[in-house]
Amino acid sequence: TGKELLARHYHAAAGGGPYVAVNCGAIPGELLESELFGHVKGAFTGAHSDKEGLIPAATGGTLFLDEIGDLPLALQVKLLRVLQENRVRPVGGLTERNVSFRLVSATARDLAAEVAAGRFREDLFYRLNVVPVVVPPLRQRPEDIEPLARYFLEGAAERMGAPVKTLAPETLEALRSDPLRGNVRELENLMERLALLVEDCVIRPSDLPGPVRSDLPEEAPGDLSIKRATRDLERKLIVQALRLARGRKGKAAEMLEISTRALLYKIKEYNIMEW
Repeated sequence: TGKELLARHYHAAAGGGPYVAVNCGAIPGELLESELFGHVKGAFTGAHSDKEGLIPAATGGTLFLDEIGDLPLALQVKLLRVLQENRVRPVGGLTERNVSFRLVSATARDLAAEVAAGRFREDLFYRLNVVPVVVPPLRQRPEDIEPLARYFLEGAAERMGAPVKTLAPETLEALRSDPLRGNVRELENLMERLALLVEDCVIRPSDLPGPVRSDLPEEAPGDLSIKRATRDLERKLIVQALRLARGRKGKAAEMLEISTRALLYKIKEYNIMEW
């Protein structure tokens, strides 16, 4: 739904400092404690040196704990102690370190229900639930689609060194009517795809992939040749790679994951004259 995007904006508005993001559901429980709190040399097998934890690393900035509902109960107790005392002790350590950071946590779970089921500590829930912000799915926030789409398009163009494209009003209407089950991440990936593949400076509804176009008025069947459509896509990718590589065919071939010889053959085959 854009939880981390909001967390980053809050971090920037709150005064900066380090920004440390942790996905509590992506790290195995036995490793998560070391990642969060750090460890000292010899604390466990494989701990060959001291390691600073992500909580101390966030001092003076923002710690974003995503999917905090996946945090094991044993670590919930230790996190609660850190939040209450502003001190952290690394795994295997004897001394504590003062920490001070902004905490933003997020979850797709109903934490109140998790508390009732005994899977989340009630005291930690109330310690975290200071300023709750409910972020609905993107399909329930159609007014957010346009600014997010433009933001992602500009970011993709900057990364690729390409001109910024614009979205036709009809294209925006099509995006607003799409369920976007992948939420913000789906929209971001779609904008990156369009920034890469669309040659025109304006993105039109016909440039959108099939699922997004499903609610658009049906057009008369055109050329349904898979072979011709594949060739058209291949030509677009070659032209885009050549643009990004600024005409360097070896670099373009590397991006396309083909040999330079094959690229030269295809440039000739498709009569790509601009390079």
